Amino acid sequence: MIAKLSGCIPYNNSPICHKNCLASKYRHITGACNNRNHPVWGTANSSLARWLPAQYEDEISEPKGWNPGFLYNGFTLPPVREVTKRIIHVSNNFFQEDNLYSHMIIEWGQYIDHDIVFTPQSISKSPKMWIADCKSTCKNLYPCYPIKVPTKDHLSQSGCIPFYRSAPVCGTGSQGFLFGNPSTAKPREQINGLTSFIDASTVYGSTVSMQNKLMNSSSEEGLLQVNIKYSDHGRDYLPFETPSQCIQNPNPDNTERIDCFLAGESRANEVITLAAIHTLWVREHNRLAKALKILNPHWSSETTYQEARKIVGAFHQIFTFRDYIPKILGEAAFDQYIGTYKGYDEKVNPSISNIFATAAFRFGHATIPPTVHRLNSQYKDHPQHPSLPLNEVFFRPWRIVKEGGLDPLIRGLLGKAAKLQTQQEMINEELTEKLLVMSNNGSMDLASLNLQRGRDHGLPGYNDWRQFCGLSRMNSSVELLKAVSDKRLISKLFDLYGHPDNIDVWLGGLAEDFLPGSRTGPLFACIIGKQMQALRDGDWFWYENGKIFTKSQKAELEKHTLSRVICDNTGISYVPLDAFRLGHYPDDYVSCYIIPSLNLESWKESAKNGTPCSPPSTIENGNFAFCSETVVIYSCHKGYQLQGQKEITCQGNKWRNLPPFCSDINECEDQLNHPCHFSAKCKNTLGGFRCVCTDPYELAADKRTCVDSGRLSRGSVASIILVTILFLSWAAMCWTLVCRK
Repeated sequence: MIAKLSGCIPYNNSPICHKNCLASKYRHITGACNNRNHPVWGTANSSLARWLPAQYEDEISEPKGWNPGFLYNGFTLPPVREVTKRIIHVSNNFFQEDNLYSHMIIEWGQYIDHDIVFTPQSISKSPKMWIADCKSTCKNLYPCYPIKVPTKDHLSQSGCIPFYRSAPVCGTGSQGFLFGNPSTAKPREQINGLTSFIDASTVYGSTVSMQNKLMNSSSEEGLLQVNIKYSDHGRDYLPFETPSQCIQNPNPDNTERIDCFLAGESRANEVITLAAIHTLWVREHNRLAKALKILNPHWSSETTYQEARKIVGAFHQIFTFRDYIPKILGEAAFDQYIGTYKGYDEKVNPSISNIFATAAFRFGHATIPPTVHRLNSQYKDHPQHPSLPLNEVFFRPWRIVKEGGLDPLIRGLLGKAAKLQTQQEMINEELTEKLLVMSNNGSMDLASLNLQRGRDHGLPGYNDWRQFCGLSRMNSSVELLKAVSDKRLISKLFDLYGHPDNIDVWLGGLAEDFLPGSRTGPLFACIIGKQMQALRDGDWFWYENGKIFTKSQKAELEKHTLSRVICDNTGISYVPLDAFRLGHYPDDYVSCYIIPSLNLESWKESAKNGTPCSPPSTIENGNFAFCSETVVIYSCHKGYQLQGQKEITCQGNKWRNLPPFCSDINECEDQLNHPCHFSAKCKNTLGGFRCVCTDPYELAADKRTCVDSGRLSRGSVASIILVTILFLSWAAMCWTLVCRK
């Protein structure tokens, strides 16, 4: 009740961790029980980790800059919009292209960020007397922390840009004031709504309900749901989410509605290039699942789904750590902060840190070019589908469905350069002046949102984080030159902030000179590196852990590339060997025919599977799968339930237990989740049920609800016929009698 009234988010309680064989073979969708001693670490809806204590102006909840007269080293903090205007903003016409890396490296960074962190905002769906409407006030009132701007600023909405604070963890901060019980013990903390692990939750979700929504429950192959209305030259699109708020085609001749795509992560529709990557992985899951089911026809739909999910998750880890992160940090920083894998460490907390989520991994915003390119098969501008400014691709899935599908977009990601972040050209105006956010009426400024979010979360300043990383503090403009070589930028920083300690950490990290062979400075390299090491070493299900994949499976996984995934799931025929490297077509491109494919033979399960026991017994209306070399686990088809022990174990040369059997479920007896609408009668069938209507009603399209058929019942028809016959008989009799007279 307190959570609903105050807008806070309840912290996860310790989940119950099962000890069966499957619990150590497949990760839970919520991330729970990855670490048996700390089952909440890394789970969805758990608190972001604090690597340094939070800094709030009242030491509990009020963000930096909340009180106009509050001084930091004798100076007030500059308004974030002024920082954007004077330091960060750059015209679309003035930016350098990255000569090494393609646009794909940006999209992968955003995609992986959405796999590991999402901080919910305090947006109340129902107005309450103590909660302000942030769209109609420019005052610092719970839960609003508006970005102050001059009224002449084109982003101004009555003198500010609306800003919702991140929702607090219940029991932290000052939400207790609503009930006359202010807390001074626990400073405000924020939530990560996703699993922290690199586990492809972008594809599968981070909750059981979302996982079930995305799965194709009628498939025996463990497939994910796909769009039933549209296809991309025979290839699948993501299913639609209805109702949705995505922007529609403004062409008045086109009234056909294209809804938002439904994916495992709620931000999939932010830009159409991101939606394309999501689509790529749903196709890859279904491709793998179908192939695995052919290899192992005895597998249940659930086993096939979990095995395909496990492979897709491993690809996300491999492509991130082998192909992406070393390019961002540089090889030296990668070796320093991440290094080689030494095995799972149960003492490492893999939870995403507040500083990583709110500052360091947002470095990628400075690498986004102002244009999304769509290219033809020769990697030239597409004649039918031209390139688009960034503000024209926000929340517009219709541009994928109606304008050429995935292939032109993926070619644009491969064939065009990322923006090079420089100290003079940080973020282009498509993001500082024209950003679209669905929760807001007008355009937004991404740079100001990032700065304000850091203050909202109580992040310590730039110098505090340098000290945390073992780097020297910068106490003067001369010392700052050691990290930032642009003297004009240093002058602007001092004019705005007054002291290096006051510099917002996100801006300070962006301003630093790159490390050799990297795309970040030393501060962000440290924070990103430490976080990535924690994500790897603290994950029991990390693909390199010898208990997750066999040696032959691991060897196959490590041969795979993002380019091969593109080849397998699009109509693209020529790709660069490294999807993140910028090349020139056709010299730096190769045919898909010569890129190695994943050989799934290592996943083929023999009847004996290397055990000394005889092949396990099959069961009627069910399946089995080897959970390990000596444990077989059984499951039933949909509509049946397992009777007996789920697992049987091979000891010596005999199976220890008898196999279970599958009995029919009488769905009609389920009073809590009755399968039929109250208007229909439920009849049980083997493996299912049937809803039946009484005449003259008939089943609606959902096969569960009775609706009026619009016709008379059979009894009524019979009565009418009988009355008609009697009437005709009487008439005939009367006519006969009259005629005889």
